[in-house]
Amino acid sequence: MMHHKTRVRFAPSPTGPLHIGGVRTALYNYLFAKQQGGDFILRIEDTDSTRFVPGAEEYIRETFDWLNLPFDESPAKGGDYGPYKQSQRKEIYKKYVHNLLDEDAAYIAFDTPEELEAKRAEIPNFQYDASTRDKMRNSLTLTEEEMQALIKEGIQYVVRIKIDPDREIIVDDMIRGRVVVNSSVLDDKVIYKSADELPTYHLANVVDDHLMEITHVIRGEEWLPSAPLHVWLYRSLGWEKHMPQFAHLPLLLKPEGNGKLSKRDGDRLGFPVFPLQWTDPKTDEVSSGYRESGYLPEAVINFLAFLGWNPGTEQEIFSLNELVQAFSFDRCSKSGAKFDVEKAKWYNHQYILRMSDHDLAELFMPVLQEKGISVSVEQAEKVVSLVKERVHFISELWDQSCFFFVAPTTYDEKTVQKRWKQETPEQMKQLSALMAGMDDFSAENQEKTVMDWIQQNQLHTGNVMNAFRLAIVGAGKGPHMFDITGVIGKEETLRRLERAISILQLH
Repeated sequence: MMHHKTRVRFAPSPTGPLHIGGVRTALYNYLFAKQQGGDFILRIEDTDSTRFVPGAEEYIRETFDWLNLPFDESPAKGGDYGPYKQSQRKEIYKKYVHNLLDEDAAYIAFDTPEELEAKRAEIPNFQYDASTRDKMRNSLTLTEEEMQALIKEGIQYVVRIKIDPDREIIVDDMIRGRVVVNSSVLDDKVIYKSADELPTYHLANVVDDHLMEITHVIRGEEWLPSAPLHVWLYRSLGWEKHMPQFAHLPLLLKPEGNGKLSKRDGDRLGFPVFPLQWTDPKTDEVSSGYRESGYLPEAVINFLAFLGWNPGTEQEIFSLNELVQAFSFDRCSKSGAKFDVEKAKWYNHQYILRMSDHDLAELFMPVLQEKGISVSVEQAEKVVSLVKERVHFISELWDQSCFFFVAPTTYDEKTVQKRWKQETPEQMKQLSALMAGMDDFSAENQEKTVMDWIQQNQLHTGNVMNAFRLAIVGAGKGPHMFDITGVIGKEETLRRLERAISILQLH
């Protein structure tokens, strides 16, 4: 195998929705591959047919479409190294199982679950390895005739990798450095099961990575204990010189920092742990997703990039291209990264602020239509430009701007008590007359005219403006008053003043 080009793979199992930690792993694979001018490959590891969940594979594909992280090769796209689903590679694995058996690097074992359980009860801390394999029912203790008779009889068996004791196994990790393990701590792992004629994850992933010419295996820290076994498998298959480089990424931790982030943490604290909404096909239970919760894909990518990596500068907002340029494993943390949902919201807010008013208005239009509001995109643009500073999500735009589209029918009681004084109705009548006489109703002219009037009549600016806001908005909130009236226009402003005076003057 000649490593001319960087090739990385993301290899999820279709056993349910993709965890946000898996998305972070895929993102780091993508950033590294693109920085090196390499390929980013999707491989579906579906050898465990008992755990397969309908819809999970489509969910994976939809996630990366939404995040705009395209694969160079995948089951859907194809490529020169397929098939890209392990369930379609059965015959490939069988060949390498036979090779290992022929080289005496693996052996067949017939032990039943009951026999294994009995051995665990008999031997403390039992491990199927060089010290115990000669006491078990396998091809090392049976004659060839006995073994063939069992196979002919249809007795189920497994193939185990044969690990020699007291050998040094070295894992060179791009984040953790050199890890040295003694082979005696490893057991003779099952690498193939006759029951379903499929390999276990360990053999399948090593064979696939080799045949697909994967140059770097970038995966979660939970796979670190398996890395010595994988190195041994490369050695046993004669591929040690062409082994990929490893990088084991830090875990995503609960917000409190004690343990791995789980769906329960999201449910408990009210944030998604899946990229997209997921409906469990068995229970119909719905789990929230970042997309449906109103997160922008660019914000999710930026947020995830910083969970376990930092650029070494003060910069926090990075486009995908900037992340590709800046990413490096020497700035990845060895320790777990605490999940901070407030930071996720902050990123979303930053990306909303950076969007053009036109694009933001386009996203807001479906919300307005849902509320029965019919306005042009140009009108929506004016409104979002005034309220986007106040929102973290598109869905919050309505709460911050509803008064632009719908006149208040009630008035916030606390604000009325505080802001609507005995002299207010008369002041609002005078203000209404003043505004009725304006030919130029631009925000700038309104402000100058009204402020001059307040000064000339020696009125209290705060009292007048707060009452004016209450009349127009129905509460003590919203952007600059004359920006609001500039958008709703003269007629609507006068109508709202008149209505407030009539309703509140008896207060």
